[in-house]
Amino acid sequence: MNWDEVKGKWNQIKGEAKAKWGELTNDDLDKIEGNRDKLIGTIQERYGKSKEEAEREVDEWAR
Repeated sequence: MNWDEVKGKWNQIKGEAKAKWGELTNDDLDKIEGNRDKLIGTIQERYGKSKEEAEREVDEWAR
C-alpha cells in the first residue's frame, strides 16, 4: 500500500497502527492523519527509536 492509500484509508487502518504501536494514543493517531513523517516522528518519541528504525518499521507495516 502506498502512502496516498494509507492517507485515504487512515480512519479505517489507524486501529491497525494502534495494535502495532500500542503506546500511540487516539490523539496521536488523529494528529498523524496518515502522514508518514508524523507517524515516524511519533514512534521515535514514544519508543525512543532512531529515525531509521522507525522508518523501517513503518515501511514494513504499510506493505
